[in-house]
Amino acid sequence: MSLRSSLGQIRGLGSARSGTHHWWHQRLTALALIPLSVWFIAAVVGLTGAEHARVAGWLGSSVTATLMILLMAATFYHLKLGLQVVIEDYVHAEWLKLTAVIVVTFACLVLGLATVLAVLSLWLGG
Repeated sequence: MSLRSSLGQIRGLGSARSGTHHWWHQRLTALALIPLSVWFIAAVVGLTGAEHARVAGWLGSSVTATLMILLMAATFYHLKLGLQVVIEDYVHAEWLKLTAVIVVTFACLVLGLATVLAVLSLWLGG
């Protein structure tokens, strides 16, 4: 028998009211990643053995650059959402949880921007 009130027993364990939003974003990015990944894998298989100039030319086209940027944005956002859930579920020290989520968010943002800039550089001919 606990001496804590009912409210005291459940405090901190209830809904944060953001789970549905997070869940939908993860599902939508997963859905977007299916055709983008199939396109990317098919393209890479088609470019197997190609010279650097041909691959750079392929990445330099407008359609390819746009699809690649969409792939990278969806990938890194999906990665951030998934790692955030794992951290929130399995890291119990609040300071470590907050630090880990901030590091993951920052890393995904930096790596995502770096890939987008690389694609834009090839697309713009730089």
